[in-house]
Amino acid sequence: PGNGKTLLARAVAGEADCPFFSISGSDFIEVFVGVGAARVRDLFAQARKHAPCIIFIDEIDAVGRHRGSGMGGGHDEREQTLNQLLTEMDGFQTANSPIIVLAATNRPDVLDKALLRPGRFDRRVTVPYPDLKSREEILRVHAKGVKIADEVDLKKVARGTPGFSGADLANLINEATIIASKHNENTVTMKYFEEARDKV
Repeated sequence: PGNGKTLLARAVAGEADCPFFSISGSDFIEVFVGVGAARVRDLFAQARKHAPCIIFIDEIDAVGRHRGSGMGGGHDEREQTLNQLLTEMDGFQTANSPIIVLAATNRPDVLDKALLRPGRFDRRVTVPYPDLKSREEILRVHAKGVKIADEVDLKKVARGTPGFSGADLANLINEATIIASKHNENTVTMKYFEEARDKV
């Protein structure tokens, strides 16, 4: 979580210079049976009108878990929604309107095998936690516009943050700035980064 899966999908759409439809898997899940499936149909109908385009489903595990694991069996809302998604994905493959469907999850192990079949989500891209060099670069991006003391070595800060996601690093900069502000400091010093690291 927090390593830029959604950002990567947006970057792909930006590079492709095409419309981008983004939705969270949890947006499909409703209490009322049939609503989620209707949302899937509507999404793909909109995408067909704007093709070529990219559909991005974030947190697909919310709707794409193994079927049969719910209490309601085949009539479960989530299962109907997943079935509709599978139907739509099969349907657009033969259409003349190119639509690329991307999805993100932090739990690939819980996805229904039907989603991972060839022609559906058959290609997997892992977005790992940033390495030392990447953490330093991420810190530099988020430090722009922040008054950081000359003593601060962002490479040293990066070394002290193994296992931090991109979101954690952004939060670290923000937290250090807040701590400095609470101490009526105009600049963020190394001690505030260390204190912020312990909080994040």
